[in-house]
Amino acid sequence: MFTFLLIVTVLVYLSLALVAGMHPVPHPISKYELKRRSTSNKAAKWQHRREILLPDVYGALAAKSAVLLVAFVALSIATFSWVFGIGIALLGTVLYPTVAHWPFVHKWSTRIYAQYEPAYLDAIESMRPVFNVVRAVTIPHVEPYHRFDSREELQHLIQQAGDVLSENEKLLINNGLSFKDKTVASVMTPKSAIKYVKKTEFLGPLVLSEIHELGHSRLPVIDEDIDHVVGTLHLNDLLSLDQKRSTTAEKAMEAKTYYIRQDDTLEHALAAFIETRHHLFIVLNEYRETVGLLTLEDVIASLVGRKIEDENDNHEDAHAIAQKNVARNNAAAGHVDI
Repeated sequence: MFTFLLIVTVLVYLSLALVAGMHPVPHPISKYELKRRSTSNKAAKWQHRREILLPDVYGALAAKSAVLLVAFVALSIATFSWVFGIGIALLGTVLYPTVAHWPFVHKWSTRIYAQYEPAYLDAIESMRPVFNVVRAVTIPHVEPYHRFDSREELQHLIQQAGDVLSENEKLLINNGLSFKDKTVASVMTPKSAIKYVKKTEFLGPLVLSEIHELGHSRLPVIDEDIDHVVGTLHLNDLLSLDQKRSTTAEKAMEAKTYYIRQDDTLEHALAAFIETRHHLFIVLNEYRETVGLLTLEDVIASLVGRKIEDENDNHEDAHAIAQKNVARNNAAAGHVDI
């Protein structure tokens, strides 16, 4: 009798370790995507069904482990008497999770579950009404979801999207997510790189030729200096001028001038461009001094993540030009930086 009970106790304990080692792995693709694919893909349909039943599988395996553990404790006491049986039962209870993770045991647990998983899922599905009643009584239903706590976390997920998104799509989405935090100062043409025309300048053949060589489709027109912008000169308008009759920039310019603060967001700038239907803003600091120039192309380039060229523009990057001018800006003889 002792031998029989000993064999049964050992078998129950091995069964407990094997069941404890069964950890069905969820599919890496979300339930939503599996459901979407299931309409045209049988494998995806089966995987979607599996994902739906998986919570109940975990519950059934936990219940089976509990039953086997109780059986092991009872058999230990019946086989080795109270004194030794309780000691063996406690030792086995503490150690069975470790035994379940032994490579040999885990390998067999995985193999056994994989072999019988279809039948196991069928059995679980037939018992779903019971599981639903138990859950309704004991556990409130909460739809699982993944919460994103920052734009950076969402951007990281987008970078891990693999081939689902192209590199251009990833760039567009990431730039869109960070667009509202960018300021005008981060993309404007710096003051030192602004090309302009004085309002008193006569637009004769020589001056027009020089303006065309600048390669800009529009230029600010100034009065006394760059801190007094009074209008915008459009290259397309100059093409219709009678070059035999000189006229001033003030007469040829568009007098309406729009200003924007350097600390305004690009989101605000884009809304302003759309509202005013203007393509060029003069950027001011808190003292209403000119610090830069902002075009619609600058804002769109920041939004889509790539440089947008005006079809009439043909010039170097404004920031690169400003960088070249660093050594010449405010570099009077005997100057001191403090």
